[in-house]
Amino acid sequence: MKHTIKLATTYTDITSGNSHHLPAIYTRNGILISHLRYLAWFSEKSDSWREKSIYAVRLLIDYIEAAPDIDKATKLLKSFTEALVTGTINHQSSDDPIKLFWKPRDLTVANNILFHVTHYTDFLAMQDGYDQGRINPFRKATSWEERMNWCAYYHKHANVFLNHLSSYSEAQKAATRKRLIYTPVQLIISNDKAERFPEAQIESLIHDGFVVRGKPDYRSQAITMLLNYGGLRKSEIFHIYTADITIHPNHPDEALVRVYHPVYGRSPDPKYKNRAEYLLSETSYKPRNTYRLTERLYSGWKNPLMTSRDGYFEVIFNPTQKAKEFLSVWVKYLKYQRVEPDNVHPFAFTNDHGEPETIKNFQRRHKRAVERIGLECKKEFGTTEHGHRHAYGYRARKLGLSQVELQKAMHHKSPNSCLVYIKPTSEDIRTEMRQSEK
Repeated sequence: MKHTIKLATTYTDITSGNSHHLPAIYTRNGILISHLRYLAWFSEKSDSWREKSIYAVRLLIDYIEAAPDIDKATKLLKSFTEALVTGTINHQSSDDPIKLFWKPRDLTVANNILFHVTHYTDFLAMQDGYDQGRINPFRKATSWEERMNWCAYYHKHANVFLNHLSSYSEAQKAATRKRLIYTPVQLIISNDKAERFPEAQIESLIHDGFVVRGKPDYRSQAITMLLNYGGLRKSEIFHIYTADITIHPNHPDEALVRVYHPVYGRSPDPKYKNRAEYLLSETSYKPRNTYRLTERLYSGWKNPLMTSRDGYFEVIFNPTQKAKEFLSVWVKYLKYQRVEPDNVHPFAFTNDHGEPETIKNFQRRHKRAVERIGLECKKEFGTTEHGHRHAYGYRARKLGLSQVELQKAMHHKSPNSCLVYIKPTSEDIRTEMRQSEK
């Protein structure tokens, strides 16, 4: 049973005067103000992060309402953790004594829920004026602010609340001096399925898949080349301005593509300090990572490794000759297909009405193109948009690039982040072994 609803609100910080469009949790005692303040404090976080936080806290509230007789924080939090992992249904009786009817959750999902609950109560525990007077036992008249403060107090003073962030070995050591509440140890899995786009099919996808009414779809071809041969994330594509794609000064027959931070990157007009100011001053648009997740123009931003003080990184094409092919396709797109907008904007890729292209539109065209060449569009086959980045990383590893070189080519902040893209399959290892035995 749901004991809360989610509302869309506008929250104004009285100190700074800044307004934020935020989701809020509405309980039978009203809006959970402390969580709204929490989301405003971490305003730089993505809409996806906010939604996950809302979801986690609503689950905790539902559990507290369903199990009102648990009057100690240790019992409550341990019980909540177990309910996430094992579910609440008694399969022998086909009933649920607390009427939540939760199914067992994957350990990764459960840990993510626990992370968000912990992060929120950490925030509460650090607020000024926090003291023991804010702890309240469960009773019908207790407000949700008091209940959440109670959990935060327990976390702050006992240092055991949902301590799932410690590794299992660290937890074993710490168990001699403090109690821990954490989910069971997660299985370590190296997925053997190829999640990269099939190398033998990429040219067919670009030239045979992206066709509209018998003519090449240069827009989709260019985007897909940036994904597969440039290694970009699909969200990064939709932050690129037309002015960000130029001719390489040292290689006149190749394209030079720069991807700027959507907010803090250098403005194309020098009279503005950054791209956010430029968009807000010169257009009716704003940085696309600042739209709400549900808005059509939203495009995320993963904070990649930048290589310039101007707030950008350059695309490194692999194979390198694809920089020439991309330039040819880009010129054809500008000449034959790009629709100049009535509502002026700087974004490189437009839809058929001249508006900024959206992720969903491209995903639909990509799916149709994949199916047109006889493939099924599924993540496990590597045939979704993200499979192209996996293909780029794997191709780079086969060239013999070092881990640090891969880090820069794929724009990761950590050199370990690229490992997920370059792991060999069991068949790769067998092939290596057979070759070494010859």
